[in-house]
Amino acid sequence: MQFYIMTLFPDMVMEGLNTSIIGRAVNNGLLGIEAWNIRDFAFNKHNSVDDYPYGGGAGMLMQAEPVYQCYRALEEQIIQKKEKSGGAVKKPRVIYLSPQGRTFNQEMAEEFAKEDDLVFLCGHYEGIDERVLEEIVTDYVSIGDYVLTGGELPAMIMVDCISRLVPGVLHNDVSAEFESFQDHLLEYPQYSRPEIWHEKQVPSVLLSGHHANIEKWRREQSIIRTAKNRPDLLEKAELSEKEQELARKSLQTEGIYDKM
Repeated sequence: MQFYIMTLFPDMVMEGLNTSIIGRAVNNGLLGIEAWNIRDFAFNKHNSVDDYPYGGGAGMLMQAEPVYQCYRALEEQIIQKKEKSGGAVKKPRVIYLSPQGRTFNQEMAEEFAKEDDLVFLCGHYEGIDERVLEEIVTDYVSIGDYVLTGGELPAMIMVDCISRLVPGVLHNDVSAEFESFQDHLLEYPQYSRPEIWHEKQVPSVLLSGHHANIEKWRREQSIIRTAKNRPDLLEKAELSEKEQELARKSLQTEGIYDKM
């Protein structure tokens, strides 16, 4: 899978993504990550990419042309790679990181992970000229209801999350199937050695070696934890009648109104 990040700060992006699991996946050829510097397409003496917005207002706005030229060069590279490899040629999805977009979640990560190529457009200053967004952007995505100084951190978060779903990136591919949000439930509590730490004992069921009981306990703990910390997720979770009853009791324990 190939990620292309259009940014004013390529070093920031690459330094953050070239380490740990993602960096190892890149070195093993499972992922490709390129940061494209929008300033390289400014075509002026100072490599300036911003200007004052029409109508006035605070701050500066990223101009349309450098962003567009950067994208066109990037798109051409993707097309040439596809033609050389004999793959199907199609326009890549372009994700603009913006607080005005859909809030990123695990379902969206799974959807994006099906793509061969993803392009991320990182805004800065007061944003980007609307005309180029209309021209090239396919998806507007936010990572939460707050404002950052630029789109680089959200892009890195999304690349990390999506990459984990690419086969082979995680040594244990099963782990991606049983983590928080996978079934609209939070992950169960985890324990490691020693068995007793600060007078706190590992739950005995985890020491029993009885796999069916362990899976049952983990499922129940996921439901209880979700009811406590993210009750909004329960509405989408597929629960049996017994599990729904457990969820109701957990919600009542937390003093949360029962909608189930």
